[in-house]
Amino acid sequence: MAERRAFAQKISRTVAAEVRKQISGQYGGSPQLLKNLNIGGSVSHHTTVPLTEAVDPVDLEDYLITHPIAVESGPLRDLLEFPPDDIEVVYTPRECRTLVSAVPEESEMDPHVRDCVRSYTEDWAIVNRKYHKLGTGFNPNTLDKQKERQKGLPKQIFESDEAPDGNSYQDEQDDLKRRSMSIDDTPRGSWACSIFDLKNSLPDALLPNLLDRTPNEEIDHHNEDQRKSSRHKELFALHPAPDEEEPIERLSVPEVPKEHFGQRLLVKCLSLKFEIEIEPIFASLALYDVKEKKKISENFYFDLNSEQMKGMLRPHVPPAAISTLARSAIFSITYPSQDVFLVIKLEKVLQQGDIGECAEPYMIFKESDAAKNKEKLEKLKCQAEQFCQRLGKYRMPFAWTAIHLMNIVSSAGSLERDSTEGEVGTGERKGSWSERRNSSIVGRRSLERTTSGDEACNLTSFRPATLTVTNFFKQEGDRLSDEDLYKFLADMRRPSSVLRRLRPITAQLKIDISPAPENPHYCLTPELLQVKLYPDSRVRPTREILEFPARDVYVPNTTYRNLLYVYPQSLNFANRQGSARNITVKVQFMYGEDASNAMPVIFGKSSCPEFSKEAYTAVVYHNRSPDFHEEIKIKLPATLTDHHHLLFTFYHVSCQQKQNTPLETPVGYTWIPMLQNGRLKTGQFCLPVSLEKPPQAYSVLSPEVPLPGMKWVDNHKGVFNVEVVAVSSLHTQDPYLDKFFALVHALDEHMFPVRIGDMRIMENNLENELKSSISALNSSQLEPVVRFLHLLLDKLILLVVRPPVIAGQIVNLGQASFEAMASIINRLHKNLDGNQDQHGRNSLLASYIYYVFRLPNTYPNSPSPGPGGLGGSVHYATMARSAVRPASLNLNRSRSLSNSNPDISGTPTSPDDEVRSIIGSKGLDRSNSWVNTGGPKAAPWGSNPSPSAESTQATDRSCNRMSSHTETSSFLQTLTGRLPTKKLFHEELALQWVVCSGSVREAALQQAWFFFELMVKSMVHHLYFADKLDAPRKNRFPERFMDDVTALVSTIAGDIVSRFQKDTEMVERLNTSLAFFLNDLLSIMDRGFVFVLIKTCYKQVSSKLYSLTNPSNLASLRLDFLRIICSHEHYVTLNLPCSLLTPPASPSPSVSSATSQSSGFSTNVQDQKIANMFELSVPFRQQHYLAGLVLTELAVILDPDAEGLFGLHKKVINMVHNLLSSHDSDPRYADPQVKARVAMLYLPLIGVIMEAVPQLYDFTESHNQRGRPSCVAVDDYESEGGSMISQTVAMAIAGTSVPQLTRPSSFLHTSSSGRQHSTFSTESSRSLLICLLWVLKNADESVLQKWFTDLSVLQLNRLLDLLYLCVSCFEYKGKKVFERMNSLTFKKSKDMRAKLEEAILGSIGARQEMVRRSRGQLERSPSGSAFGSQENLRWRKDMTHWRQNTEKLDKSHKPARTSCPC
Repeated sequence: MAERRAFAQKISRTVAAEVRKQISGQYGGSPQLLKNLNIGGSVSHHTTVPLTEAVDPVDLEDYLITHPIAVESGPLRDLLEFPPDDIEVVYTPRECRTLVSAVPEESEMDPHVRDCVRSYTEDWAIVNRKYHKLGTGFNPNTLDKQKERQKGLPKQIFESDEAPDGNSYQDEQDDLKRRSMSIDDTPRGSWACSIFDLKNSLPDALLPNLLDRTPNEEIDHHNEDQRKSSRHKELFALHPAPDEEEPIERLSVPEVPKEHFGQRLLVKCLSLKFEIEIEPIFASLALYDVKEKKKISENFYFDLNSEQMKGMLRPHVPPAAISTLARSAIFSITYPSQDVFLVIKLEKVLQQGDIGECAEPYMIFKESDAAKNKEKLEKLKCQAEQFCQRLGKYRMPFAWTAIHLMNIVSSAGSLERDSTEGEVGTGERKGSWSERRNSSIVGRRSLERTTSGDEACNLTSFRPATLTVTNFFKQEGDRLSDEDLYKFLADMRRPSSVLRRLRPITAQLKIDISPAPENPHYCLTPELLQVKLYPDSRVRPTREILEFPARDVYVPNTTYRNLLYVYPQSLNFANRQGSARNITVKVQFMYGEDASNAMPVIFGKSSCPEFSKEAYTAVVYHNRSPDFHEEIKIKLPATLTDHHHLLFTFYHVSCQQKQNTPLETPVGYTWIPMLQNGRLKTGQFCLPVSLEKPPQAYSVLSPEVPLPGMKWVDNHKGVFNVEVVAVSSLHTQDPYLDKFFALVHALDEHMFPVRIGDMRIMENNLENELKSSISALNSSQLEPVVRFLHLLLDKLILLVVRPPVIAGQIVNLGQASFEAMASIINRLHKNLDGNQDQHGRNSLLASYIYYVFRLPNTYPNSPSPGPGGLGGSVHYATMARSAVRPASLNLNRSRSLSNSNPDISGTPTSPDDEVRSIIGSKGLDRSNSWVNTGGPKAAPWGSNPSPSAESTQATDRSCNRMSSHTETSSFLQTLTGRLPTKKLFHEELALQWVVCSGSVREAALQQAWFFFELMVKSMVHHLYFADKLDAPRKNRFPERFMDDVTALVSTIAGDIVSRFQKDTEMVERLNTSLAFFLNDLLSIMDRGFVFVLIKTCYKQVSSKLYSLTNPSNLASLRLDFLRIICSHEHYVTLNLPCSLLTPPASPSPSVSSATSQSSGFSTNVQDQKIANMFELSVPFRQQHYLAGLVLTELAVILDPDAEGLFGLHKKVINMVHNLLSSHDSDPRYADPQVKARVAMLYLPLIGVIMEAVPQLYDFTESHNQRGRPSCVAVDDYESEGGSMISQTVAMAIAGTSVPQLTRPSSFLHTSSSGRQHSTFSTESSRSLLICLLWVLKNADESVLQKWFTDLSVLQLNRLLDLLYLCVSCFEYKGKKVFERMNSLTFKKSKDMRAKLEEAILGSIGARQEMVRRSRGQLERSPSGSAFGSQENLRWRKDMTHWRQNTEKLDKSHKPARTSCPC
């Protein structure tokens, strides 16, 4: 026994408890080294949540209340809560281009006009997240910003770059030469010289304290201070940003809605000179598109006559307004093409004789022969003066010419490129017709070479050109129509042009063509309003010419415009008896039948008053069936009545002066009523012409109606062709839109019956008509829908919020309006697909939400929601939700009504069971819905909400609106015995979305972003007007609304999970839309509730991931989802950075995670807290919820055994890199103390990267020849080199078997022990290492030191190898190596190989196994060490490369110490 005891005394005294502690320390010191390890039953009392499942989040609002932080002020205080001015509702006056706002002159306006004017003039209602630009979507560490920052850094000079060029052999030879200098080689007498020099030389400065005895701690402290001095504060500002496209989390602010302009062209008319000058000539310009056969601009009239010539017309022309003296114009071309011509037409004063006779003198007389033909010219001038005096107010067609616009632009562009020619500087070109013809042929041939003519037509950047047009063509009296003009223009582009053979009229028209400047001075709009920057009203203006786009332009109206263009086309008086040959048409806009009722609304042409009461067409001499080419522009009154009409009076003009013969004789009359059944009458008309004056009250009838006793030309046949075109932001010119607006305004005014078309709609039929008109909106043309988009959506939202009362019944139109909105936005998305951002958001709809949408009738200057707004008695429990139905409502229904779907029946006792059944029928996963969530407890929908500020809003009775929507109407109160309820738009929208089904639900899902953003803005506006932006978040919204949101999020998450393989594009849009929605909700709702919604989405995705063989697509969607949510500007605050890791109150309280086994053996509470900070433990993931999700995703995806996720490495690493880079440059976290708190959110990152060491790219290959393999077996890291005794023996002593690795998720397949790892790309590895260094640099040093001391030898070795890898990665290796790396980076050969492998290794299969096997064979190393040493090295403290190569490191670094290495 004694010998036995002596033997026992020599055995190591290691007891079982110590063995347990040591073994557990080796396995569990870093949570990521062996995840989810269960050692026997020693930690069975702890609840574990695998990393692949989301934990229950902390209730953030409660936590902040129950854990107040004792920080009064300072930078840390700002981390605790969102700033009070986080969200603001801003009313910004819309920018007005003109000095005076474009509004109707009339004071009395009908409801539709009033609504349109309000829509075009009211301020923008913008919800501004003040700190939004500090989110990760706007990370300032871009390549351009980094270049700017690096300019201020001191220039570093390295010895390696200063060394002479040459190979190492040459360097050795030079060194040998320097050392071979001996005394024998020194010339005689040089020693004396050397001693003399030595005596006279100055000594070097002494090194102070060189030989002093200094404690090591002091040296360390001094070195540490030196390392920190002059250090750049922002690490990521020096590190190149990852090569990413537009970050997915960036939502660009939509463009402000504004008036549409195409590419703008400035045309200046400089001079017009003929061979003879005998009379005034009047000119006009317009653009024509030959291919589309359409006039694409209004006319621009200009007058280049001399004062002498103008004086000939003085008796007929009143003083000219300055606006009619313009000689320059700005044309807008939305669709420039090779088929656009600038057509110039000339007119002259009417005279006796046809056009050919009148043009003859201009063709035969030359300016050089003026002296020889003096008498003839005098005679012609005398005749012209006579005609001007007698017929001065009439015109006749004279000549025309055309300029191929794109030929001018393209040749100007080529001139700009070729600067060798001498004439280029002036930019002036003269060309005959043949030269222009040839150049147009060149233009056509070059067009044929291009794929699309429109691509080459850029009008914004060509060189200004001065063009001299020398040839005009005589107008043919019988070929004046636009159809004839298009034939001429098409013919001009042919090589053998008919026009070339015609005899031209010689003239010189000089015009200057250039791109229009951005903000030209002295500019007038088409309505003659002065555009801003108009310093002097006496200066000759430039006119903006209204465009008639060749194809539809889809831009909403933003300015008031109400113009009418009348185009008389042809007249057939061949069968009219009597003399009617020199025919002109007088056009008047009348507001009554009397001759004095003509309105001065017709725009003047050139050198005349701005407006006149009448306009005359040009006369074709001796033609009974003339064509016309006139354009008459009219300013329409805002409010039209049945008596407004266009009156056409036909005159025979007597050109020859005879006795008893009047100058003009009326020969016919016709008219067009402006309104037909309340709609503006436009289009092509073929009108009969009356021989007599129309009778009284004719204006309300059409001339097609055979009035008794009237005589008509040609037996009442249509003989006068005229076209009427309206360019109006008041008149939709679409029957479906007109009907909808008419019915809505009839409700506003409570005026019945309503006449629409041939129908008279009575009040009892209004409900059906209203519903049918809402559904018929889908049949309307898209172009007018877009033009009136803002007003249309406003009206649909109004019908949702304030259901009308018709015949004593509240009509719920929420469902119909929701369907109409879903249909309209889907039409826009499908037809305007080029108008979308990277997230598929249509820019027109995004602009509407951001700038235009507001809660109906809420104005900024009213203390409450505003006149007729949401003030007064607000009833949240709408009809379906009220527990007791008010008996006073006279509703003729035998069943209870849904809130917005009266077709859903239910029992009076539980009126919302139908909603529950609908949601249930959609296959909602109840485990993920509001029933079993850890969030707010669901209240019965029928219960009344607790009284709050929502139900006690102040009312403003200053509204004048007499509509059936308004609660102030005593009529309705008498009729129904109760005021109609009003609804909050976001609540109604959520409910409608939850209960909808079929095609409506599909349409809403397709454009979910629109409804989400609409809902969020409505919520913010509601909080703003109810003064609840400062209220506790739990009291802001009723529980039933939160239930609806929960149900909505849950079902949409279900759609993403179930459809991600079928509808990839749609699901991607839906996923990002949902993420942005939750991101927005974090700013306005109960944040704990939003965390529960995030967990709901996570839970649904996780359950699906388990069953997928290739989970990368769904996991990628989840990464996008998480990245968008984490881009919130207050992401750090949401993670509770100042809270200590205490077990939070949750349904399943947990102290540690399966990833942190060391905590199971620790008896020190402080050690436990520090361990939790470095581990993805349950407390960490609960309290730092979003950071926990990010790091969990990183850990799971970087796991070498996570099959199918290899392609996501770069994506998840970029997400972490982007977050840390954003924190680094955030001015709110500039204080080191604050940055340390932020870094503590990422402490588990150290463990994650330590586990990933075998997979990191080896940056040391260029420094040691041995190099480590890119694939390292796990077994080599878990070898027994770091333990004192055999693991099997140790575990036997501990009373436990050897632990087995277990992984809970089915898609993380357990790998064989010798599994090879895939190497990360250089870019991903570098990003991971810079993230690690940022955390180490900014984290609290005392916390880091405490954790380092608790690490096992194995883990410390791995950490030090990791730091050595960081040094190898980021150290400066010399200019040559740097340049070589740049060239390699440019080629991206290795990265391309990695991308190719990622594409190949998408799923588990033969290809993947083959590639991995071949890689293992090719890259197998004799050693399993981290750096691939050829020696048989293990991870042992005495044989690690970091110790052997310390001489390569900076001497000031102490690698064995635990101070921050960066």
